[in-house]
Parts: sequence; structure tokens; C-alpha cells
Amino acid sequence: MAATAVRYLRSVGAATTNGPGTPPEALPRPDLRAVRDDERLPVAPEEFRRVLGHFASGVTVVTARDADGPAGFACQSFASLSLDPPLVSFMVARTSTTWPRIARAGAFCVNILGAEQGALCRGFAVSGADKFAGVGYADAPATGSPLLDSVPAWIDCRVHAVHTGGDHLIVVGRVEALGAADEGEPLLFHRGAFGRFTR
Repeated sequence: MAATAVRYLRSVGAATTNGPGTPPEALPRPDLRAVRDDERLPVAPEEFRRVLGHFASGVTVVTARDADGPAGFACQSFASLSLDPPLVSFMVARTSTTWPRIARAGAFCVNILGAEQGALCRGFAVSGADKFAGVGYADAPATGSPLLDSVPAWIDCRVHAVHTGGDHLIVVGRVEALGAADEGEPLLFHRGAFGRFTR
């Protein structure tokens, strides 16, 4: 698994040792079709989104810092993966412009958002804007990735492995540090809208 991660990180120009490296140019957008042009998709994309939208999930912002500064994107496809060793995972579109920067950094912080942070999530869901404008953050203790102010929980990780999953990449992170507040409700995403947990 570690060898796979090293091969992927090298392919995107990320440093795999402590030595200096030259950042690569942006990756070309790959051809992601899994069926031929004359084949019908087994499930219509619109129906896929509609049905899967019934699965409620938490919402995170995955952040990193490369030579150009802080980077981040809103992510709902985050999950814990393993206790021993401590691993987490998230999925990111292969066309993401933020992912190559996270890959080059070789590390990231998962910021778990609270119920009142919908606007913060929306800010990180846009493409091309300065996502960190007006956003307070500190350096996560192990990797220096941006740890956003007032998030109820965070997980500081190094990239452990990267796997392909159709039009997305499955990123596995090894947890180096983490923390959480004792209080606060999570921000939830369900059927295209934010919500909150009520007891």
C-alpha cells in the first residue's frame, strides 16, 4: 500500500523524501468514461445522484499547504477507515484543481464542520475563488496544514495511499494528530441541503 502511495505522489510531483522537489504543472484531465460511446450507462447520473442523496453525511473541509499557500475543498465523502494503524479516507474528483496541491503537500487536515458552519462549507465548495479570504486558521500540529477556527473536530494526516475509483480518487491518510471539542452539533448534508442533528 505504501509503495502505491509513493508511486502516485511521484506521478503528481509530490515530495516522497525530505529533499527539494520542483512542483509539476497541473495534471491533464483524464478520460474517465467507463463505458463505450455506443453503450448505455447502467444507471442515469441524475437518478444516481437523487437516490444517493438520501444518505445523510457529515461535512468536512480538507485543507493542505503547498508552496503556493493554503488550499482546501469541501468534502462530504470522508470516513474513518482503520484503528490500527489509525487511517481515514476521503474521495475527491479526479478533475479537482485542489487535489494536485494536496498531493504535492503530501499531507492534509480534515476539518469537521459544525451545525452553524454552512456558509464556511459553501465558501470552500466554489472553484476559482480565494477560499481562505476572511477565514481564520492555525497550523495543524503535525503537518502544518490549515486547521480552521472554531471547527468542532479535526484530523491531521499524511497521505498514506491513493487508489482509483472511477471518476474519483480514494485518498487514505495516516492520522498524526487529532482533536475535538466536548460540545457542538455536526453539520449534515441530505438531499442537496444542509441540516442539523436534533436529539
